[in-house]
This record gives sequence, C-alpha cells and structure tokens, in this order.
Amino acid sequence: MPILKRIPMSEPYLGLLIGAAPDLPPLFESQSDDLEWMVVQTSSLTVALNRLRRRTYHLVIAEHRQASGPASELVAAIREAQPGVKVIVIDAVPSNADVIEAMQQKAFSYFSRPFDPAAVRDMIERAVTEPGWDDGIRVLSADPEFLTLKIRCNIPTADRLQQFFEELKNDLDPEERCHVAMAFREMLLNAIEHGGKLDPNEWVRVSRVRSDRSLVYHMEDPGLGFSRSALEHAAVASSDASPVEHLEVRKRAGMRMGGFGMLIAKKLVDEVIYNQKGNEVILVKYLD
Repeated sequence: MPILKRIPMSEPYLGLLIGAAPDLPPLFESQSDDLEWMVVQTSSLTVALNRLRRRTYHLVIAEHRQASGPASELVAAIREAQPGVKVIVIDAVPSNADVIEAMQQKAFSYFSRPFDPAAVRDMIERAVTEPGWDDGIRVLSADPEFLTLKIRCNIPTADRLQQFFEELKNDLDPEERCHVAMAFREMLLNAIEHGGKLDPNEWVRVSRVRSDRSLVYHMEDPGLGFSRSALEHAAVASSDASPVEHLEVRKRAGMRMGGFGMLIAKKLVDEVIYNQKGNEVILVKYLD
C-alpha cells in the first residue's frame, strides 16, 4: 500500500521501504514543509529490486536481517538494480565489518536499533537535498582495527561519516563515547572548514585505529596548517578567567561565532597531538 503525504505545490519524492517493521513508515514524516513523500513498503527484497528496475526512486530505507547475509550485499543488490540510488540501512545488531562494508558499497547512512527517529529523518532530508554525495566517502583501508578513508570537504559528508562512526563498537561507556564523538566532530569540522575551505573538490584523510588499550583518530587536511602563536581567534588561546575573549577577535576579523573546537577536543579526550605544520591532528582516548 502506498503511504502518501500531501503538501500543496510540491512534487513528491519517491521512497522505497524494504522491511516489515512498523517503525519504518513514520520515518518519512518530513520535518520540513518543503518535502512531500510517496512511499511504497514491501518486506520482499525480490519485489523491491523489481520495483527499482522499473521506476526511479529517490531513497531506499532497507532493514537488514542477519540471516539474509551481510548488509553490504543488501546495499550492493539495491544499487545494482538502480545505480546511484541512496540507501539508508536499518540494522538490529550490526558488526563493525557490516558498517564498513556498507560504506564501501556507498550506502548513504547506517542506523542500528534503537535509533533516534529524528536523526533518521534528518538524514533522509539530507539524502534528497544534498547534491554530489555518491563518492563523498572513499574507503582506503577497510580493516576494522585500522580504518582509513578520505572524505570531501563539506559538512553534510562529515555528518554522514560521523553517523557511520557512531555505529562502530569501541567499548566505551555512553558518556565517554559521546565525548569522543564530540571531539572527533569538532576536529573534523576544523579540518574541513579551515584546511579544506569547505571546497568539495578537496579531501580530508581520516584514520580510526582501535588497539587493545586505545582508540585513536588521525586527520590530515589539505591546508597550509597553522602556527600555535596565531590562535587568537580560537578559544584554546583564551585565558581561564575569560574563556570567550577570542569571540571579540573573531568579531573584529569578520569571522563567524565559534572557535571552540580545539578547546573542546582537548578537554574530551586524553591526548591531542598536532604535527609541526599544523594540518594533521591525532586524538587519543585510552580504554583502560
């Protein structure tokens, strides 16, 4: 049965749901009044693939069942039936290999249960409003213990990468996991904004290394780097008595509000290490 949401003066996007779970259809309840969806749901992958061969869909949300094989095979089958279609995977118990292999097959995003419906809806909106996404994340090394990628320098791609990384197991408690995710995001956005100048033709290289005793992130941006003596615009250069004094420097320079990334990272992980040039950073979180 088609599920139709009408918004006047708008062309509907076509969505395909693969899975029978009752929590899937409400994901297409748009958070934006600018989106209208016509959604078809089927529990049969065979039926879904036939539909994809006959008609162009804007987005597929696919429920992955462990008994049906790896999630990467599900994504590959969908994208073979309709090359270029965006796929968001919903999984109950994904392995790190599932998530990484789905990235290799160019899944748009990946969520495990229990998921935040608002977060999935936000990703759905990004899927249909952000252009040039398909090669935004390239996996260079798929080893779960030493994962290396490069990503295009735009913020939507950073958001997609962070969601994939959220699904990778790391043995941290929820609070520490949140802290590491915040530190990683801040430094990744710094690399994209300051190093890559938000130019989608530029790339940031990202590695995630998991050892027995630590979780390490390494980022290298394409920029010229920075000098430690030229950080008046960043909160890390402010005094403890006036932690926001850098905002006045940013205002005088015509910069946006912000500059807290380096300070946040420094407080949330165990070590933050920069190379001499200033275009590479390592974040270290010890696990014991």
